[in-house]
Amino acid sequence: MDTEAQHTERDRSSRPSGTEHRSDPQGPEERSRSAFSAWIADWVPGGRITLTLLVLLTFLLLISTFVLRPFQIPSGSMQQGLRIGDRVLVNRLAYSFGEWPLRGDVVVFDGTELFGDGDYIKRVVGVGGDHVVCCDTQGRIRVNDRSVDESSFLYPGDSPSTVPFDVVVPAGSLFVLGDHRADSSDSRDHLGSPGGGMVPLDAVIGRADWIVWPFGHATHLDRPDAYTRVPAPVAEGADG
Repeated sequence: MDTEAQHTERDRSSRPSGTEHRSDPQGPEERSRSAFSAWIADWVPGGRITLTLLVLLTFLLLISTFVLRPFQIPSGSMQQGLRIGDRVLVNRLAYSFGEWPLRGDVVVFDGTELFGDGDYIKRVVGVGGDHVVCCDTQGRIRVNDRSVDESSFLYPGDSPSTVPFDVVVPAGSLFVLGDHRADSSDSRDHLGSPGGGMVPLDAVIGRADWIVWPFGHATHLDRPDAYTRVPAPVAEGADG
């Protein structure tokens, strides 16, 4: 028997017929993507690039609304740490999960009904229940009978306050001061006004956590150690 002929016949019989069905190189998923891309190109001017920009802008808007909000320092009331024109990022979630502002935090709040139109940025000196007094025999502010050394952030040459005061911060409120005490309109200036110059917690927008501009001045805003030894307030209904 001619074995070479047998191999040839088997090879021919194993070849696929010309009518055999070939698989579609584009499956349903690929065809769907192509159709979607074509629809985007027709519906959105600029196609994918414009859609990407819209998604990015939406994402940034959501971040700005619910997470981080940029804020420009409008005055010199928080010098020398925060200078006029600095941009800071305000953490809007800092006090959203049962947390309260702490003494030493730098907060941004809606001051429309307190100090006038617009938002303000100040440092928290007293929380609900605190007894805040100015000043002790060395000219320092006292909180809950503990003198506070504010020299690490107070504007050089400023005294803690030239205005004497003796207040108990109501529950649900904050007593706030600027770091540049000689150039700050804060709780001291509104002690005789309705609310006594106190900032309601529901007016607080968030905590200033970062200076992001200018780049040469960029830094994280840490809470100073000045208030760490202040005891808890004695008054009932304290917030922190």
